[in-house]
Amino acid sequence: MIDLSLLNSIIRQIAEEKGLPEEKVLEATESALATAYKKEYGKKTQIVRAKIDPKTGETKFWQIKIVVDESMILPPEEEEKEQAELLEGETKKVKFNPERHILLEEAKIIKPDTEPAEELTFPLEIKSDFSRIAAQAAKQVIIQKLNEMEKEIILSEFKEKEGKVISGIIQRIEKGVVYIDLGKTFGVLYPNEGIPGEHYKIGERKKFYVLRLEDKGKTPLIILSRSHPKFVSKLFEMEVPELAEGIVEIKSIAREPGQRTKIAVISKEENIDPVGSCVGQKGTRVSTVIEELNGERIDVISFSEEPAKYVSSSLGPAKVKETEVIADRREVRVFIPPDQISLAIGRGGQNVRLAAKLTGWRIDIRSAVAPDQVIEGGIAETAEEQEIEKDYEGEEVKEKEEIGEETKEIS
Repeated sequence: MIDLSLLNSIIRQIAEEKGLPEEKVLEATESALATAYKKEYGKKTQIVRAKIDPKTGETKFWQIKIVVDESMILPPEEEEKEQAELLEGETKKVKFNPERHILLEEAKIIKPDTEPAEELTFPLEIKSDFSRIAAQAAKQVIIQKLNEMEKEIILSEFKEKEGKVISGIIQRIEKGVVYIDLGKTFGVLYPNEGIPGEHYKIGERKKFYVLRLEDKGKTPLIILSRSHPKFVSKLFEMEVPELAEGIVEIKSIAREPGQRTKIAVISKEENIDPVGSCVGQKGTRVSTVIEELNGERIDVISFSEEPAKYVSSSLGPAKVKETEVIADRREVRVFIPPDQISLAIGRGGQNVRLAAKLTGWRIDIRSAVAPDQVIEGGIAETAEEQEIEKDYEGEEVKEKEEIGEETKEIS
């Protein structure tokens, strides 16, 4: 049984629980009641609508009939083919059904200025008692409508947040996939989007970069990231007013998540120091970002249009003695004091590798006392070249694995 007298309070309760506008919940309820009415008292082919007075809770029902003229009706030979409707040019032809259609001549008796395709409404007897089956049908309709509304609101809200940083609470972890409670929905952090070596605790609140939305299934999937380079950029924007206001700009960023990030910044005003703005007094601003990234090292340098100057800065904290720009190869040869070489290259070549990614220039580190000698690990390709090399290595590993599998099968 559906108690129509309680509808208003039910609508308010649902709207509050689901975080939906009351008018939207009202529309869904009206649609559900129309379904229940047709199930209980109407006919399958009828078009029934319901209207609830939001002040009194009084519910009225109508039957809808569409006005058609002779040119819009399928001829008997087409009806025999059981075609419900055809399109001939711009004229829609329908299989006439007295429960859902009314001839133009009859309609004009009721409403003289009626036009074809117009809808006429016919009041139905008000009912308040519905069977269990009708109530179940109404329940299914309202659940479906509410789910559609929730999905629409989530998509709209998070589409605006795409490319931004949001915070959420770690809800659960399954096979390396982290599920985050974002309030109205859940976000997903896949293993490759997490910071390597970072451990997550249930109930812990963290910040995430909204990578993209996937509109699949009943609930939209919010794909999150903590390893994306733009996550660092957005964290700085949250801490540095000059960045948020556009006075200072991040020109480039290179990151190896969980280990080290280099960012190049530039100021649009001469009296504003871009590096100082990002680092903050006594390093307070950059420290906040480092803390969010669990101690990931961050180097902030000044961007320069001069390749020699830009590359030299990017290799910090190493000190560069001289540089040679080979423009046709987009390469900068850097000459460094012997005691600074290991610092310039970095552990596992990380420092020079990130510097090349950041600047977009191939870097060749040489000793200032032996300029003709190539140093092992001292050459770093640009980001594009590193990606090509990475893809090639991946294909090579795949080929070796396939050869290994074939060898096993032969043996």
